[in-house]
Amino acid sequence: MPLLEVEDLRTHYFTEAGPVKAADGVSFTLEKGESIGIAGESGCGKTTVAMSLMRLIKGGAVVGGKIMLGDLSLLDMPMKEFLKVRWERISLISQAAMGALNPVYTVGAQIVEAIQIHRKVSKSDAWEQTRGLLAQVKMDPQRAKSFPHELSGGMRQRVMIAMALACDPDIVIADEPTTALDVVTQVQVLRLLIDLQKRLNLSLIYISHELSVLGQACDRIIIMYAGKIVEMGATTEIFTSPQHPYTQKLLSALMDIHSDISIPESIPGKPPDLLNPPEGCRFSPRCTVGQENCGEDAPVLVEVAPNHYVACHRINESK
Repeated sequence: MPLLEVEDLRTHYFTEAGPVKAADGVSFTLEKGESIGIAGESGCGKTTVAMSLMRLIKGGAVVGGKIMLGDLSLLDMPMKEFLKVRWERISLISQAAMGALNPVYTVGAQIVEAIQIHRKVSKSDAWEQTRGLLAQVKMDPQRAKSFPHELSGGMRQRVMIAMALACDPDIVIADEPTTALDVVTQVQVLRLLIDLQKRLNLSLIYISHELSVLGQACDRIIIMYAGKIVEMGATTEIFTSPQHPYTQKLLSALMDIHSDISIPESIPGKPPDLLNPPEGCRFSPRCTVGQENCGEDAPVLVEVAPNHYVACHRINESK
């Protein structure tokens, strides 16, 4: 049994014009100790999937599907019970640490609070654990007495990582944890996450629009487009043998320092409006290799190689 099983997840945001289908039939699994990445352009549903797992959807709701954490059905649990699961079994490293941290409390006090909500420990023991967590993310434990504004962006992100690890969760979701940082700090935080994931045998869900980052941190990669999974497979397979035209375009957009081409190739157009997504394959309006039925029938994920799945009519019809 996988540690996490997501099946046909459908999450909508409600607007006056109608529901925005931000996640529309998303299914995947996560094993113990595995790291998976979810990639795609902005607005393709990556963060919506993460927030659905944490039951933190604002302005919308999960309208269908199943999320199983072991034998626990997360969507069927009363919120009071789920609050015991959140942070203890599954935790989140958010993108904007400055916005996630309370500016009027020290960072140590905020980690202590997270520990004491879920653990029956004294305040002195919680502070001791907090200092140990900061040391674990390679910060001076004395920084526990600092306020968020007294720390650099990279240090604040390390605090968020420490907080996510505070209750020894089974799964950590890292939602664009390096995007707001400078390049040097990005590398440091990424190396820290990779080291912690391996050393603590964490199951990690890493969300990013940067495939180069996911290539270093993840065992498998899921490519999302317009609320759906279009390709999913081992990281090496995705990078060396991408099958979906969208995946190929994303990889073509990566900067190659060994290439003579100075400007990477961009993808014309933009993702569709998920209030009224196009019929058939949602990438078809931007696809340069589509065929007649692409704009009529929605392709389904098929296995093109062991544990490598693609949703594309060209692939489906060649099977």
